[in-house]
Amino acid sequence: MLQMKVSGMTCGHCVSAVTRAASEAEGAKDVKVDLDHGLVTVEGNPNLAAIREAIEAEGYQVQASALRRGPVMQPSLVGRVFAGS
Repeated sequence: MLQMKVSGMTCGHCVSAVTRAASEAEGAKDVKVDLDHGLVTVEGNPNLAAIREAIEAEGYQVQASALRRGPVMQPSLVGRVFAGS
């Protein structure tokens, strides 16, 4: 599982574009986008570089300091974890 902070998303169209881009990357199985918290979670064994490139090609920014592999973070903890990154 991979979780990343993505900025620039403001609406449902943005969610669809990011979901589609990440879903097409090698190794991605299930993609969830949390618009309110700017989080993208990709299940499976995703290729980080491919997902990042695909999302950025859609015009959004993947925050390098906010990339995580492992268990899904609770949105209520995101501010605390990413604030120091």
